[in-house]
Amino acid sequence: MTNPYENLRTEGELDIGVYEAKVIEIIRNQVGSRQVLLGLSGGVDSSVCAALLAKAIPGKLHCIFVDHGLMRKDEGDEVESAFANRDLNFVRVNAEDRFFEKLAGVTDPEVKRKIVGEEFIRVFEEEARKLSGVEFLAQGTIYPDVVESGIGNCATIKSHHNVGGLPADIGFKELVEPLRGLYKPEVRELGQRLGLPPELTDRQPFPGPGLSVRCLGEVTKEKLDILRDADAIFRSEMKSAGIQSNQYFAVMTGLKAVGIKNDARAYGYVIALRAVSTVDFMTAEFVKVPFDVLTKASERLTSEIEAVTRVVYDITGKPPGTVEWE
Repeated sequence: MTNPYENLRTEGELDIGVYEAKVIEIIRNQVGSRQVLLGLSGGVDSSVCAALLAKAIPGKLHCIFVDHGLMRKDEGDEVESAFANRDLNFVRVNAEDRFFEKLAGVTDPEVKRKIVGEEFIRVFEEEARKLSGVEFLAQGTIYPDVVESGIGNCATIKSHHNVGGLPADIGFKELVEPLRGLYKPEVRELGQRLGLPPELTDRQPFPGPGLSVRCLGEVTKEKLDILRDADAIFRSEMKSAGIQSNQYFAVMTGLKAVGIKNDARAYGYVIALRAVSTVDFMTAEFVKVPFDVLTKASERLTSEIEAVTRVVYDITGKPPGTVEWE
């Protein structure tokens, strides 16, 4: 399968206006009069990709939002609300059961990523068969995804579901990846040029495999529900305190620790909190979140979530750690 977006990254400072014009020409030459299917997550990358494709090939884009049950709290409904009334042929596919079935018993993070990546493709293929003339699959792949997935001469850090996690037998003619040459800040800049609102362009990154890679060990509904609540609490406290961080979230460690609840012994989960500051997400530093903010978050987590008995804060940079735990 050819990829006309393979060598979009150039040395030196990138002019986003020149990049936009160049990539729109590539899209039009590649797609012609045919139809494109885009996996729309509601994240920055896929949202900007959708806006760019809508400008390049109006009327030929179909946006499929796959709700795999691995989203943050209330996120599926929020994404649908944000995109349902736009001219993007938006379709929501509720696929939680099939993803959970595939992930049952799986603990290896690379296997998780590849399972989620392949199942995404299978859902897209099924949706494409319901449409007429869809031959292309569009993805919001960005440059760090390519580098970290070990493409070319790069070492594999982790296989991104949209790069190293793709199955070999994709039922589409070609991939459309117009953001493949951009770093995250450049993606945001392009989104602003395309007229997307700040609530979309400024949104924090969220991994394609969703909470499956923030839930260590086997993914279960019980652990995900706990993680969703924990993540919502931490994000709420960070936002209300005005802490500057490029990305922050909670992690379900899967570990259990003894605690005290209602004057009795309790044995519950350990939740880890992570906040990083970065320019391009290739490297990152942990944010020195004030202790009063961490204290309040910890108190809320252990008092509002019955199954949580302990909270820790991750002070690892990238490298040696990655931003995500898996």
